[in-house]
Order: sequence, then C-alpha cells, then structure tokens
Amino acid sequence: MSTSVLIEAPQFKSTQHPLKSTQISSQSYVLSIASLAGHYAASASAPASTIDIFDKTTLRGVQTLSGHDVATTSLHAIDNIIGLSGRSLMSSGRDGSVKIWDPRSDSHSIKMTNLGASRALLCCDVSPDGLTVAAGTDMQGEDALIFYWDPRQPAAPLRTHGSTHSDDITTVSFAQADSGMPRNTLLSASSDGLVSTSNANEADEDEAVLHVGNWGCSISQAGWNYASSGPKIWAASDMETFSTWSDELDLCQSLDIRGPVLHGKRTWVTDYLVGCARNPNTPGTLGVFTASNEGDISLLSNTNLSVPDAPWYLHNTWSTGHVGIVRSLLWDFDNNVLVTGGEDSKINVWPGISPEQHIDDVAMDVDSNPRKRNLDIDDEEDGKRAKR
Repeated sequence: MSTSVLIEAPQFKSTQHPLKSTQISSQSYVLSIASLAGHYAASASAPASTIDIFDKTTLRGVQTLSGHDVATTSLHAIDNIIGLSGRSLMSSGRDGSVKIWDPRSDSHSIKMTNLGASRALLCCDVSPDGLTVAAGTDMQGEDALIFYWDPRQPAAPLRTHGSTHSDDITTVSFAQADSGMPRNTLLSASSDGLVSTSNANEADEDEAVLHVGNWGCSISQAGWNYASSGPKIWAASDMETFSTWSDELDLCQSLDIRGPVLHGKRTWVTDYLVGCARNPNTPGTLGVFTASNEGDISLLSNTNLSVPDAPWYLHNTWSTGHVGIVRSLLWDFDNNVLVTGGEDSKINVWPGISPEQHIDDVAMDVDSNPRKRNLDIDDEEDGKRAKR
C-alpha cells in the first residue's frame, strides 16, 4: 500500500457557502443525484426510496417519483435507450427491477424484471447503443448474478452470468463507444474483491470474461478513466482505499485515500471518498472527490495514476453546506456547478471553476455509486448509519 503527499494546487479555491440549497421531500439521506435537461433528480434512502425532481434554476421541487419498493439502490441519467428519445432516468432497486422513467409523467415507461422474481439489484447501466441493460444483484446463497436485458423484452433477462463474482455486485458500467475498449465491454466490481471486464454480448460466461483483477478487499465502487494513456479503471473499497488499474486489470496504484493530508497554512484531512470524476476537456485528468465527517468536500487529483507514491494536489474545498456525511455529488459542467447531497437531507449547489481558474478541472461528470454509503435495510429503518 503506497503513501503520497498532498500539495495545495497553485490555483486552489475555497468556497464557504453554497449558492442555493434545498431538502428532499422525505427528509431521508440523499443517495444519488442525476442531471436532466432542466432538472436535477435525487434518490432518497429507505424507507422512502422516492426520486425527487428539482428545477435547476430555483431548486424548487416539481415532482416526486415513487422509486422502488424496499430501496432505490442506484440512479443515472441516460441519453440513449431503445424506444425513448432524449435524456431519461434509470434506476435499480431491491424490489428486483430496473426502471426507465419518463420525466414527462409520474411513472416508469419501461420496467425490467426477472419474471417477477424478487432478487435485489444493487446497480445498473445501459450500453452506449441503448440495446442492452445490465444489473448486478446481491448475494443470495452462493450466487451473485449479472442480468442482461433487451429493454424491448423487459419481462425477463436475455441471459444471466452467475460465476463472474461470488459476493454482492456493487458496480456495473459499460465502456463508452469511443473508449478504445471492445464494443459493449462491461466493467463490474464486487464485495468479493474482484474487478472484471466482460463482453456483454457473449452468452457463454466462460467466454465472456475478458480480464479479472483481484484487489483482496471489498470493493464499494468503480469506474472508467478515459485517459489516452495510463490506467483505464479506478476502484474504491469499503476501507477507504483507492486503486487504479490498466485495461487488462493489472494493478497500477493502491493507497489509503485518507493518507494524503495537508497541514500548514491550510489544512485538509480526508475521512472518506465520495466519488470520482472524469474531465471531458482534459481526458487525462481524473478528479477524486473526498469529504470529512463534518460535511466538507474537496477535489483532489494525482499527477500520475500509473505509479505508486505520485503526489496528490488539492484543488478545491467546499465547506459549511452539509452537516455530517456527504453521500452523493454531481458535477454539472454545462452549468459549471457542483451539486451535493448528504445524510442531512440537503441538496446544495456550489459554484464551479472556470477555465481561467483551473485548466484541469473545467468540467467533470461525477461517477459515484450510491451503495458506497448505502445502508443495510435494518440500519435504514433504525435511522442508523452503517459501519463504513
């Protein structure tokens, strides 16, 4: 496990108060945030499990979707799925379904299930061509499954892969069409410590798995890093460790994300990772968003994700907007704002960074998995935070 120093970036910026703030209707934890054309969507923790829609300009609540029975486990904005035009919402739930929501109505337009069988789904994604939906399940007995659907035939999966992972599947994420990866490559990660890439079009699971990396710890979230060179994948564990991997899943870097600290004129100490982001304008830069137990947020980057011990830089902090744990965030680069959600039920909109202020962090799409700080159902009902 490597250790690295944290250095204040030359164009460091500190923001003390959000531009605007609101609360979700259920007064629950804010687990996920997604961006629609003129609105933000936020999913609430159980027992509410609803999805609230807010006007981007005013943050006024305009709609509440029913979400999922038991718990809504993930929420994404998607631009392409067969049968629908324009941006829509996708969610998964412990009720065993993946739903595609029509923002113009109060209901889902597509609901994918496993012939009515209730197998809790923890994550989901759709392929770039909109023709394949994947979802990962929790572990039941000795099985944790990846389901694949054709959204035109939502009643049952086209195929199921049951040997890729042996514990809760916490992430499924398709590679972008221009990523250089084979078409319909699916990244998956699990509490079993494995990071895997698979060919989602291959029915034979033995032939479908492309590469496997074993980190040896429970993985809570993972995502793609679309750099022209260097690591292509990042992952984070339940123990606040962070890693990067090659496209063939060779481990490049592994460290405790709480290790890089800054003391002196300015102090920053990380307590946990919230999520990572990619920068469309500078694809070689991965933004790493961390936070403190008091609710302050920071943006870090690493100078070389390919090697251990490379220096880390502190670019931004956003403070005094949340009380307690920050569970979700979204970088809305079209509007140059950061949107965050926490255990205090609040959604805050913060000022972003202009190109003149910092060239590396112009615009970042946050890739975070709400299950990172999701609760066990019993803990949610008791109003307790699960042990991190």
